[in-house]
Amino acid sequence: MSNDSLAVSHETEAMRHTGGPHIRVPQQQPKPSLAAKEHAVQIAAVGVEKIYHKGDTDIPVLRGVDLDVQQGEFLSIIGQSGSGKSTLLHLLGTLDAPDAGEVHFGGNRIDNLPSSSRDILRNRHIGMVFQFYHLLPELTLLENVLTPLLIGQGIWRYWRQRRKNTQAAKELIEMVGLSHRIKHKPRELSGGEMQRAAIARALIAQPEVLLADEPTGNLDKHTGKEIMAILRTLNVEKNLTIVMVTHDGAIAEQADRVIRLVDGRVARA
Repeated sequence: MSNDSLAVSHETEAMRHTGGPHIRVPQQQPKPSLAAKEHAVQIAAVGVEKIYHKGDTDIPVLRGVDLDVQQGEFLSIIGQSGSGKSTLLHLLGTLDAPDAGEVHFGGNRIDNLPSSSRDILRNRHIGMVFQFYHLLPELTLLENVLTPLLIGQGIWRYWRQRRKNTQAAKELIEMVGLSHRIKHKPRELSGGEMQRAAIARALIAQPEVLLADEPTGNLDKHTGKEIMAILRTLNVEKNLTIVMVTHDGAIAEQADRVIRLVDGRVARA
């Protein structure tokens, strides 16, 4: 499939997960062996470089990073502040473009797609969760979760499918344990509740990949464990590919595989 067809193909639906968003978070989810989960490469960085400019000074952030993420894998990227881990995640999600190298999704190069095609890719195929939630303050929890569908479907298609959309959103909200907060606005939610809402919003379009940037960074230890239980359940039960950035070694070790970035490079074992 060409880059152009990736952006507009109606085969999108066939690529999505089946079975709907009915997920319950167990007390403890076992960590499967990576060997049992290996499939085709889902998302990859090839020789990626990124340089930021501050006045006349060039600041290299990524220095030729190669990274393959298998379908269904839960990968952690760990590193100190300034190591380039969040920059790499943004490049994988096409929020930014590399200065050199390539980013691939499902075997297709995506970093050179037009802006509109990258928007479609993120809306339909790549879910994103950020440390600071980015919920819209004027909307209720339910409305925030529904926002990607409104953007992706357009007002008329969304209106025709509003009952189906609302039901899907309510199921996700129940999955993350927030049914009692469905009409609340972000200012009425705790940090953990806002992150749960952000996860539900990221999942509403049934993406194949979830990119999570410090998803437990603003949370206490107990709430962080709950968020990790949700992510692990999604990975195991829905075969959702997850790439997570974190600075916390204990959090990182809960993934299938951990890579470390040091000075913009993948550290070798």
